[in-house]
Amino acid sequence: MKPYIECASAAGLAWVKSSYSGNNGNCVEVASLPTGDRALRDSKNPHGPALTVTTTPYATFVHGVASGAFPGA
Repeated sequence: MKPYIECASAAGLAWVKSSYSGNNGNCVEVASLPTGDRALRDSKNPHGPALTVTTTPYATFVHGVASGAFPGA
Protein backbone atom coordinates (compact mmCIF):
# COMPACT_ATOMS: atom_id res chain seq x y z
CA MET A 1 0.00 0.00 0.00
CA LYS A 2 1.26 3.48 -0.85
CA PRO A 3 1.50 5.89 2.11
CA TYR A 4 -0.94 8.22 0.35
CA ILE A 5 -3.72 8.17 -2.20
CA GLU A 6 -4.19 10.62 -5.03
CA CYS A 7 -7.13 13.01 -4.89
CA ALA A 8 -8.85 11.23 -7.81
CA SER A 9 -8.90 7.99 -5.81
CA ALA A 10 -10.20 9.81 -2.74
CA ALA A 11 -13.12 11.45 -4.55
CA GLY A 12 -15.59 8.59 -3.99
CA LEU A 13 -14.83 8.11 -0.30
CA ALA A 14 -17.21 9.11 2.51
CA TRP A 15 -15.17 11.60 4.54
CA VAL A 16 -16.10 12.40 8.14
CA LYS A 17 -14.70 14.60 10.87
CA SER A 18 -15.01 14.48 14.62
CA SER A 19 -18.17 15.86 16.18
CA TYR A 20 -15.79 17.80 18.46
CA SER A 21 -14.42 19.75 15.50
CA GLY A 22 -15.44 23.36 15.25
CA ASN A 23 -16.23 25.26 12.08
CA ASN A 24 -12.80 26.89 11.87
CA GLY A 25 -11.62 24.58 9.06
CA ASN A 26 -8.70 23.14 11.03
CA CYS A 27 -9.86 19.54 10.98
CA VAL A 28 -8.60 16.15 10.01
CA GLU A 29 -11.09 14.07 8.07
CA VAL A 30 -11.07 10.28 7.91
CA ALA A 31 -12.51 7.82 5.41
CA SER A 32 -12.70 4.04 5.42
CA LEU A 33 -11.04 2.35 2.46
CA PRO A 34 -12.42 -0.81 0.82
CA THR A 35 -9.52 -2.75 2.39
CA GLY A 36 -10.57 -1.70 5.91
CA ASP A 37 -7.65 0.71 6.21
CA ARG A 38 -8.17 4.45 6.72
CA ALA A 39 -7.38 7.57 4.73
CA LEU A 40 -6.72 10.89 6.46
CA ARG A 41 -6.78 14.35 4.90
CA ASP A 42 -6.64 18.00 5.86
CA SER A 43 -10.10 19.55 5.63
CA LYS A 44 -8.52 22.77 4.32
CA ASN A 45 -7.18 20.86 1.32
CA PRO A 46 -9.86 18.31 0.35
CA HIS A 47 -8.49 17.94 -3.18
CA GLY A 48 -4.94 17.25 -2.01
CA PRO A 49 -3.40 13.87 -1.23
CA ALA A 50 -4.61 11.78 1.68
CA LEU A 51 -2.40 9.79 4.04
CA THR A 52 -3.28 6.09 4.28
CA VAL A 53 -2.99 4.17 7.54
CA THR A 54 -3.51 0.46 8.17
CA THR A 55 -6.11 -0.67 10.67
CA THR A 56 -3.93 -1.55 13.68
CA PRO A 57 -1.88 1.68 13.89
CA TYR A 58 -5.03 3.73 13.34
CA ALA A 59 -6.88 1.92 16.14
CA THR A 60 -3.87 2.37 18.44
CA PHE A 61 -3.80 6.11 17.68
CA VAL A 62 -7.53 6.55 18.29
CA HIS A 63 -7.27 4.63 21.56
CA GLY A 64 -4.34 6.84 22.62
CA VAL A 65 -6.28 10.02 21.91
CA ALA A 66 -9.34 8.74 23.78
CA SER A 67 -7.25 7.71 26.79
CA GLY A 68 -5.48 11.06 27.06
CA ALA A 69 -2.06 9.92 25.84
CA PHE A 70 -1.67 13.16 23.89
CA PRO A 71 -2.27 16.03 26.33
CA GLY A 72 -3.60 19.13 24.62
CA ALA A 73 -4.75 17.20 21.57
